[in-house]
Amino acid sequence: MFSSLVYSIAAFSAAALVIVVAGSLLAKWADTLADRTGLGEALFGVLLLAGITSLPDFAATLSAAMDARPDLAMSNVMGSMAVNLVFLGIADIVYRRANLEHAAASDVNLLLAALLIVLLTLPILAIVTPMPAQWVVHPVTPVIVGAYLFGLRLVHHSREKPMWFPRMTHQTVADKPEKRPRGQTMTVWIGFITMALITGVAGWVLMEAAKHIADQGGVSDTLVGGILTAIATSTPELVTTIAAIRLGALTLAVSNIFGTNCFNMLVIAAADIGYSGGAIYHDMASVQMTWGLVSILMTAILLLGMLRRETYGIGRIGFESASVLLVYIGTLGVMITAS
Repeated sequence: MFSSLVYSIAAFSAAALVIVVAGSLLAKWADTLADRTGLGEALFGVLLLAGITSLPDFAATLSAAMDARPDLAMSNVMGSMAVNLVFLGIADIVYRRANLEHAAASDVNLLLAALLIVLLTLPILAIVTPMPAQWVVHPVTPVIVGAYLFGLRLVHHSREKPMWFPRMTHQTVADKPEKRPRGQTMTVWIGFITMALITGVAGWVLMEAAKHIADQGGVSDTLVGGILTAIATSTPELVTTIAAIRLGALTLAVSNIFGTNCFNMLVIAAADIGYSGGAIYHDMASVQMTWGLVSILMTAILLLGMLRRETYGIGRIGFESASVLLVYIGTLGVMITAS
């Protein structure tokens, strides 16, 4: 598609810019639709916004898997999940009134964090689990899909009949849908869906450009996928999270990150289905699972932070946010050195 490295970089940059612009609009319309539909920020973030902001990852990862490049596909989606968790740390720095995990306390967010830890263990188990003869996909792949759907059921049930409530403080921002005018809701939906389609197409273009950058620039698929495309395809999460915070939709900001990472597990399942060489878990380099293990560690740290609910922390940054940033920076250094 791209005849030179310069064209590839230009296409990559243009696609990333489109994703950033579309992501900022998605956050604004998502906050409006969360109120108008009555779903609330947490549930809307999990059911709709998370899937929409994952479209670039979905398009990019599936494109690489169908092109028989398992390292590029898996490093992209696994690296994206780690980057998304870093974005929560950045969001905590942006939100100066209190620790973000304290202010956005929600039973839904706790459930999503726990669900993510469960889901992230499954691809790691798939590496050491043999694939039966004549099977088209690895048996762990349908388990991932089933576990995700069961997790959504738990989240919905918790939303309808919560059995756990956060202690309300002056810094807590409750997730209560606001009453907004019902007019022009269809216009908002059209804009929301349009931006969703644009981000998906941009994600596919971005990965096509990334393939050529890796080939023409002599950079490994692991490095390109785990860092370059992972950060680029995750920009919708950063943009929508920061935009949601500025709109005061804190629960939407946090649930979007955890919901997106949970949805990304379906992206992994799709990559295994789209990969024609057998089980994608067996053909990728084992280093790809480093991002998976690091994501489990970072999610567990954030879960501890949401349970502890530190009000401010040093410099109004929670210990969990600082720890997540340090873990990611350290891992990034190791991955660059290893590549």
